[in-house]
Amino acid sequence: MAATAPTPSPFVASTRRFAPRLRSLLPAGAMSSSSATASAPNLSSGAGEEAQAPPLPHSTLEIAGARRGLLSSFASLRAPYRAFPVLASNRHVETIFAALTRSLPAVKLRRECLRAPDDGAVALDWVAGDDRALPTDAPVLILLPGLTGGSDDTYVRHMLMRARSKGWRVVVFNSRGCAESPVTTPKFYSASFTGDLRQVIGHVLGRYPQSNVYAAGWSLGANILVRYLGEETDKCPLAGAVSMCNPFNLVIADEDFHKGFNNVYDRALARALRTIFKKHALLFEDIDGEYNIPKAANARTVRDFDEGITRVSFGFKSVDDYYSNSSSSDSIKNVCIPLLCIQADNDPIAPSRGIPREDIKANSNCLLIVTPKGGHLGWVAGDEAPFGCPWTDPIVMEYLEYLQNEKNSSTKNNYLSYEQQGVSEASAPHLTVHVQT
Repeated sequence: MAATAPTPSPFVASTRRFAPRLRSLLPAGAMSSSSATASAPNLSSGAGEEAQAPPLPHSTLEIAGARRGLLSSFASLRAPYRAFPVLASNRHVETIFAALTRSLPAVKLRRECLRAPDDGAVALDWVAGDDRALPTDAPVLILLPGLTGGSDDTYVRHMLMRARSKGWRVVVFNSRGCAESPVTTPKFYSASFTGDLRQVIGHVLGRYPQSNVYAAGWSLGANILVRYLGEETDKCPLAGAVSMCNPFNLVIADEDFHKGFNNVYDRALARALRTIFKKHALLFEDIDGEYNIPKAANARTVRDFDEGITRVSFGFKSVDDYYSNSSSSDSIKNVCIPLLCIQADNDPIAPSRGIPREDIKANSNCLLIVTPKGGHLGWVAGDEAPFGCPWTDPIVMEYLEYLQNEKNSSTKNNYLSYEQQGVSEASAPHLTVHVQT
């Protein structure tokens, strides 16, 4: 079934009208991020094996992982991380500024809805016209937004447009109820539920069997993605993945969520969850089990909503049981495909102390970049700051294109090897993988 892709909410759209006024209020010198002086300390580890690694040109960043040397060739990482003046002076200012004033690239989307095995549904938003405009073997990038996020979020749109400009086919995976995705059963989604993502990946691979498929997720979407990678281990059909602003350890993230100014985010996300719930409240009428529908319907915190609905829907004994058993930090050691994790050291929602640094270092498939600033989904830095794309976007695409080039090189070498052995292209096995759905 198909539907028209959603447009931004009136609230989000209205805040963007204030962008020119905000721009005028910033100091003149602040409008050029290239003239800013990098003042962040060197966060790179200096102990053990890390100290023996060749110096990288981006010493303002914390870098970890067995293949960290490949990052030194990325043009977007040759300059120091330069947080945007004034805005980056406070992690909350940067987070909120990015959420309210980042530009929203215009793009026409085509919606596709998938029916899940439990009779639920999810929505995929593709760039309209790409079926005709792109070759059938163009690489595909699946985007997973954060909690309550979707294809109408600015950080998602910027990543979509950048990948599309490089000739990639892009699709946004909107979880149940997000971005007006249909809800057809009394079940939404959770931090550890990977069933919908597994179905989406199988669907994409079945539609484009000649393409390499990649995925990138933010915040809760990143947690779900890394959980999926850990579950699939060496059978994962993705060619590579990127995780950004991942809370990783949900117990630690929950602890910080109730401290100080973080309560503002907690209440805002709870309000978004209530909005989604109220649109589909009739599905929960007379439902059996331990559900606490009034608690969810009037949730003042994300924890309230998770206690009332989420943990019951997915079979957890308590909300603490849900958080402790849904953290993607435990999945890193089982990841068997290339994975880049990008975090901000001052992220108020995904605490730096929750990053599984040692597991990332121990897994040869994983890389970690930690910026000194950035807030949550902010990263107001780089050539397009303060209203353009996040600092992360160029790095993400350089990484994904590096993996794609590796895949193409490997495929070319396989063809050459078969030709040298006198094996025809038609009879060569395992050159194209077809996944049945």
